[in-house]
Amino acid sequence: MAKSEKLALFIDGANLYATAKTLGFDIDYRRLLTEYKSQGTLLRAFYFTALIEDQEYSSIRPLVDWLDYNGYRVITKPTKEFVDAAGRRKIKGNMDIELAIAALDMAEYIDHMVLFSGDGDFRSLVESMQRRGVRVTVVSTTSTQPPMVADELRRQADDFVDLAHLQKVIGRDPAERGERGERPMRHGGTDRRPSTQQAATADDYE
Repeated sequence: MAKSEKLALFIDGANLYATAKTLGFDIDYRRLLTEYKSQGTLLRAFYFTALIEDQEYSSIRPLVDWLDYNGYRVITKPTKEFVDAAGRRKIKGNMDIELAIAALDMAEYIDHMVLFSGDGDFRSLVESMQRRGVRVTVVSTTSTQPPMVADELRRQADDFVDLAHLQKVIGRDPAERGERGERPMRHGGTDRRPSTQQAATADDYE
């Protein structure tokens, strides 16, 4: 990556959290930012996540607040609760549209988009960014069974980086928590179980 290259990070928070957890490590978001600042001119680092607003305490909130004060542009929206056909309560918090709009808004200003997600729904967005002259790297993993990245997304990307290979660079062993006053968090709530799509990123910063 050229040092003069202008780049932006687009982090699908729930997806990255699930991928890192499956690989058995935590993301150190400070190290992540430092790594990509060293690779070019980092214009933006977006982090997208949904929040359960009606809970007394949201376990994601400490991380969201930390990111907001430490170089990330955090974009959130409230989750929606619904009952499926089997009568089970589900929580929906998809951030695909918000991420796509932010990426398209940045297209004319960047040379390189780094997408932290394995969601196949982003294939069309990647193709659209490429038509605008933006090179796209997808960060996810094929090191799990099944892989966390959709095959169509991986094929569309200009480059693919396996998150497992970044562990030494941006990872943090759970035992390392505490060095910045961090401590593990638990998802709040009484009878809700946040889905992988929205739950997401809370055992990090406070």
